[in-house]
Amino acid sequence: MDYRSTRRPRTRRHKSFSFDARRLLTYSTLLKYLFLAFLVCIVVLIGMFIWYSRDLPTPGKLVTSKYKDATRIYDRNNVLLYSVYQDENRTYVGLPVIPKQLQEATIATEDKTFYTDTGFSAIGMLRALKNMALGGSLQSGSTITQQLVKNVLLTNQQTLARKIKEIILSIQVDQKYSKDQILEMYLNNIPYGGTAIGVEAGAELYFNKNVQDLDLAQSAFLAGLPQSPTLYSPFSGTKYYLNRTQEVLHAMVTNNYISQSDATKAYNEISAYHFSQNNTHIKAPYFVMYVRQQLVDKFGEQMVSSGGLQVTTSLDYTIQQKAEDIVKTEIAGLKDYDVGNGAAIVTDPKTGEILAFVGGKDYFGDSTPSGCTPGKNCTFEPDVDAALSARQPGSSLKPVIYSVAFEHGYTPATAVMDVQTNFKATGSDPDYIPVNYSGKFNGLIQLRFALGNSLNIPAVKTLARVGIQPVMQQAYNMGISNWQPTPENLASVGLSLVLGGRETTLLDETTAYGVFANEGIRQDPVSILKVTDGGGNVLYQNQPTQGPRVLPADVSYLIYSILSDNNARTMDFGPNSWLVVPGHTVAVKTGTTDNKRDNWTIGYTPNYVVGVWVGNDDNEVMNQAISSGETGASPIWEKIMAAILKGKPDQEEQKPSDITAEQIDAFAGGLPQGGQPIRSEFFINGTQPTSVSPIYQSKDGKNYLVLREDDPVSTDGQNRWQQGIDAWIAQNHGSDDMYHPPDDVIRQATGDHSVDTPAQGTPTPTPGH
Repeated sequence: MDYRSTRRPRTRRHKSFSFDARRLLTYSTLLKYLFLAFLVCIVVLIGMFIWYSRDLPTPGKLVTSKYKDATRIYDRNNVLLYSVYQDENRTYVGLPVIPKQLQEATIATEDKTFYTDTGFSAIGMLRALKNMALGGSLQSGSTITQQLVKNVLLTNQQTLARKIKEIILSIQVDQKYSKDQILEMYLNNIPYGGTAIGVEAGAELYFNKNVQDLDLAQSAFLAGLPQSPTLYSPFSGTKYYLNRTQEVLHAMVTNNYISQSDATKAYNEISAYHFSQNNTHIKAPYFVMYVRQQLVDKFGEQMVSSGGLQVTTSLDYTIQQKAEDIVKTEIAGLKDYDVGNGAAIVTDPKTGEILAFVGGKDYFGDSTPSGCTPGKNCTFEPDVDAALSARQPGSSLKPVIYSVAFEHGYTPATAVMDVQTNFKATGSDPDYIPVNYSGKFNGLIQLRFALGNSLNIPAVKTLARVGIQPVMQQAYNMGISNWQPTPENLASVGLSLVLGGRETTLLDETTAYGVFANEGIRQDPVSILKVTDGGGNVLYQNQPTQGPRVLPADVSYLIYSILSDNNARTMDFGPNSWLVVPGHTVAVKTGTTDNKRDNWTIGYTPNYVVGVWVGNDDNEVMNQAISSGETGASPIWEKIMAAILKGKPDQEEQKPSDITAEQIDAFAGGLPQGGQPIRSEFFINGTQPTSVSPIYQSKDGKNYLVLREDDPVSTDGQNRWQQGIDAWIAQNHGSDDMYHPPDDVIRQATGDHSVDTPAQGTPTPTPGH
């Protein structure tokens, strides 16, 4: 017993000692290998630094500028539109001249440890290596010294070799120069947008003053620009510079350079400041800024600012000049109509290429009225790109609604009742009683004339029958990006959608009309054709491809046949409106919003789409005398389209083989009836009328007109559409027995249903789903 009790502990001690020894041996071996690996890494790093140091530029070159290769933007015919450093305004100023607040704003924003670091950020380098390991770029947070080095001494390549060189040079620069010298060189060599290199040029460009005269608000604005001068430019058509300035001011507060009250006061000042760019060396300025932002998105700000890119765009400067002159002249002539601004776009529908892009009446002009506050009460702001601004389209997108109807079996001969109608669903709902632009109601009318004259009641009825979701989907497919039929978007619109109830942009509208012009094929906007670097290497080449078919060619042709039919719109527009281009067949549509806040005209041929908008940048109403087809957008549209087509032969859209022309009853749209007038109409094969319209009924030798419509909107058992028809008949044909058929005649006309098929051209069409 005693032997066993003493032996077991010894056995345990012996086993424990053996285990600890092996573990110590393992740890010792691991440490040895780790130490060897560490030595190898040190040797490799030293070798890499020696290797990459062999051909580094001299840090002393920092005192000279490398800005000699300008990024140049050309039109399609090699006309120079913009040279980033064409007239480089770079005046070197000493650090004592630069306001202390601008220095502090720059340090707080770009490198808050500038005066204590050794020229590079170890954390930034680790982040860059992590990004590379994860398959991303080598971009990372850089110190002011690193930014100076890569901006003046190195290329913009995102490679490991370039990053190592950047670190080596940053260390050398940090040793060679004092921190104040580095900050001074940085502030004199960084791009601040456009032709401005350095803070002196930046102060002159944005504030028309010397840098030494900048206050806190202006210093904070300028300090925020280097991260992305194009994005934060006040001339880009956006207000992103406000958030960026706020970020700079917050960083200054955090680093105890200023108080919160100082920051608030400075932000309010920059918010109310009116920026005015007087640079006559930019041709097609709104287009150039649009292209410049696309280049920044594709290649990065640094490459665009100093990479010597040579950019060929889609713009035709000859057309651009004409469009600019016409817009500026016509808007000036609309002063008495309270019109502050206008925009125009011309595209090639077969390629999507933008041929002209006028984002406002005068890029270099002043905001109006004098003393207005930008973003609040300016009817014109030069830094707002109206071609890209979301506005209410009015009736200008009605052709999209009718294109959906034609896909569902309706025809241009389908008849509807144009009468005052309440479109509410239940008695407790608010009334929705739209009126036509002319204020008149026309009774029975066919869709060709309803669309041609832009009648509102037939359009709302058509939308109610085909459905909001299919219409929004069709518009989205055609290029109206804001009409995607998401649950949220669908919940925010109603039947007023057809009258402009959801915003869009002029660029999106020209894209959508390009579908009609291109026989149902969408070509997305193209602005850049080719980009090469300073050595002639192609960085980007647009490859023309056929876009998706989003509309059947036969449906597209029906829309074209209506919009190009001057007779179809004569009832409301007259035979000699601004919608007629003498000698040319042109399809065109207008649009005006409630209270005349927006006025549009969009038209096309097989080779050109021209879109025009006029209104006020602050969305203020225009003079109520503005009239589509007579004033506003339509004269601008006609003059641009006429200028483009001058000397060119007339071209019409090709008629698809499944489109046929048939003789129909000019009144009701069915087969010819007795002595009724007839006319010719286009039909997609299979939708032609096969009988006389059922509205014609007889009994006991008397002839009657049966005008009936079902109401797909009301959900409380009422037929408000028929109530509107009955009221119209009572007002206009109260004593005419022909409009008051007996009940059995009504049943005879409608059978067991209150609607008939749309192909028959009746006033009660049913969507053919």
